[in-house]
Amino acid sequence: MKTSSRLFAYTRMDAIPVLCAVAHFAYVLFLFYLFPTAPWWLLIILGLIYSVAIDWNISSIAHNLIHNPYFRWKPLNYAFSLLESVTMGFSQMFYDQIHTRHHMGNSDRKNENGETTDWLSIYRHSHDDEPESVWKYTFLGYFRDDPRKIFREIKRKKSFDAYFGVFEIASWVCIMAVAAWFNWKFLLYYLPFYYFGHCLAFLNGYYRHYGGNPDEPIAWGVSSYHRLYNWTWFNAGYHAEHHFRPKVHWTEMKLLRDRIVEEQRCAGTRVIAPPHALGFLHHEPARQDSTTATPESGSETSRSAPAGL
Repeated sequence: MKTSSRLFAYTRMDAIPVLCAVAHFAYVLFLFYLFPTAPWWLLIILGLIYSVAIDWNISSIAHNLIHNPYFRWKPLNYAFSLLESVTMGFSQMFYDQIHTRHHMGNSDRKNENGETTDWLSIYRHSHDDEPESVWKYTFLGYFRDDPRKIFREIKRKKSFDAYFGVFEIASWVCIMAVAAWFNWKFLLYYLPFYYFGHCLAFLNGYYRHYGGNPDEPIAWGVSSYHRLYNWTWFNAGYHAEHHFRPKVHWTEMKLLRDRIVEEQRCAGTRVIAPPHALGFLHHEPARQDSTTATPESGSETSRSAPAGL
């Protein structure tokens, strides 16, 4: 169902994530403005909020832009892509390509050549058939992207998007250079929280697939039905459902879940109680079964050892 809005492509509800993205950008400007005068304890708190906001934005707002662009007018989607890029210090266009590969492989295991289709697969850098350590995946993931390879993949499909991705990266670098010109100490403060935010996004991604079944489409992902998480992360917890039907809009994820819940139970789709980034706190079975509670309960019946750190 499409909206009658002349601005939004799918629903006027998309105004919420769009405004949240603008607020996130304004928050970065606020940090720069406050940095010279704020006490150290407040700067640490605000920096950690920015780190969490990076994960929040990547996992929900930026992610939803890939699957269902917010605006009818294509230049507005490019402008929003640029806004996201300079807010979080990456290229949304490059993220789009990486995420496309993610859905091509669905966190697949390594093939006979020791490679995975999904560049973000939790099996890609493991030394056996088991998922990689959560520690390595979380803290090394940021450094594993190959910008040249990503650029070539995008250029093969659409040259403009490839160069726009480079422009997004260059724009963020220029903004950082200007910030350093006015106050170089701000970068020493900003960059660790920036890196930690991207680490949180990888931690989130890890538990979105840890315990999933790469060989069963309806169980490719791992879901969390934690209410507050889904309210604030724009239904990002419905990750098994998302991998099964990637083009379903974020506002319709619960409806999709209701339609396929019995199929999920039969396939052993995994559900965890906490938000994905806190997946190491989960103390339930690695597979969902017929005793699994409804999505609203956010819990399951325990039968086996936890899947954690």
